Amino acid sequence: MGQLALAAKITHVPSMFLSELDGPRKGSRQDAIDGHHIISQRCRELGVDTLVVFDTHWLVNANYHINCAPHFKGVYTSNELPHFIANMAFEAPGNIALGQLLAQVCNEHGVETLAHHATTLNPEYGTLVPLRYMNADQHFKVVSVSALCMAHFLNDSARLGWAIRRAIEDHYHGKVAILASGSLSHRFAQNGLAPEYAFKVWSPFLETLDHQVVSMWEQGAWPAFCEMLPEYASKGHGEGFMHDTAMLMGALGWSGYTGQAEVITPYFGASGTGQINAVFPVLPSNGSQVPKAQASSATGYVNVGVRL
Repeated sequence: MGQLALAAKITHVPSMFLSELDGPRKGSRQDAIDGHHIISQRCRELGVDTLVVFDTHWLVNANYHINCAPHFKGVYTSNELPHFIANMAFEAPGNIALGQLLAQVCNEHGVETLAHHATTLNPEYGTLVPLRYMNADQHFKVVSVSALCMAHFLNDSARLGWAIRRAIEDHYHGKVAILASGSLSHRFAQNGLAPEYAFKVWSPFLETLDHQVVSMWEQGAWPAFCEMLPEYASKGHGEGFMHDTAMLMGALGWSGYTGQAEVITPYFGASGTGQINAVFPVLPSNGSQVPKAQASSATGYVNVGVRL
């Protein structure tokens, strides 16, 4: 049947777009852009037909949602940072059949998910920025998944990722890449300090924490990472409460995953936040077991959607 061919945690910092434009920031994010080009090339070599993006800028308050419109086209300006992303053109083909299949299988496994194909809803910049550098020629179809989940449990997001893999491998006829589009720590620089922190992380604590997490990924310390993920999402100001990361880990096998992450773009600071491009080897999965979050000291952090 189908194949999950590539999995990655990627940056989508809006300064990548700014880096293209004439001015003092021109070229300043070339490393991140090059990282996207590398991931795109690997997807092409693997025969990937669709990119499924877990978008931490798509805010939802109930259920999980999948944007699988037949085609995306428009001009985008960020409501959050209109001085960084303004009038950015985008276009990409969608994949209705895959989006509906993902929702169907997620629902079959108890994760309430809605697929939207007859919609005027366009993707957010957690999807659009990566597509600019990975899919400028519209080589890939695209499906966007909500990952700024305001009233959701992290272990449900892990189950969503697991179910998405089951849908791909058990029912889809094609090859898919999943991209967890979000930062590590995500504490923006305080208003008025943004220029000073353009290339820095907000605090030594957050930077040290992020580096430790990256080291765990490279070493394959997944049981420890999955156990600490809820607390890391809270104390580390994880973007989108790190639901994209939970989805990614669910698809890979949660704490039972044994791969070691490959850093493509080394960790860097951006406006106070911690960023990276990293590929996670896709290993054979145990399709019979749904991942479950492990107990940890983070029990009770309901404000970040944790249920353990």
